[in-house]
Amino acid sequence: MPEAPSNGSASDRRDYFRIEDHIGLEIRKLEPGHANLSDPFNEGHLDGLRDEMRRLDQDIRLHLASLAEKDRLLTTLIKSLNGKLDTLARIMAFEQNPLQQEQWQDVTLSEGGIAFTTATNIYQPGDQLAVRMTLPPELFRPQATARVIQSVPDDQGGSVVHAQFVSIHDSDRQQIARHVMRWQVRQRQNS
Repeated sequence: MPEAPSNGSASDRRDYFRIEDHIGLEIRKLEPGHANLSDPFNEGHLDGLRDEMRRLDQDIRLHLASLAEKDRLLTTLIKSLNGKLDTLARIMAFEQNPLQQEQWQDVTLSEGGIAFTTATNIYQPGDQLAVRMTLPPELFRPQATARVIQSVPDDQGGSVVHAQFVSIHDSDRQQIARHVMRWQVRQRQNS
């Protein structure tokens, strides 16, 4: 699977660790000329709340940095409470809009792209897709715009689609990177 945004050969694009995982996956095919659609999952009404959360996170990080110099124990406690609130918010958001059983599937995932199967052969190389993932157990929900690199038909009339992320916020890429690292740690611990 192509991994990194690059115009080089396939071997040049394998810059990221890949994992095979079972995740929630929502895909919307973008029409030509609409590849930069800002709200493909119709959640524009939440933009203000997301902006406020980002502002609060930055404010907390700023204060924690100065507090860490004075009281490490209190800093650790506040970080834990902040993490607990983040987790609770993700659980509440997920419970309000749960994914259906068919939206959970096996994928190959990296910071640079994703490979997934479809029941039909509807995606062609060059197609632009809006992709939103739900990554258990943390329930992070990164999203990206991806370009189909390859669509390989299978025996059941579907296909295996390989897509490269062409537009992804840095925070979403970091969520995927943390998920990949945690998945690798869990695999080592279970071995």
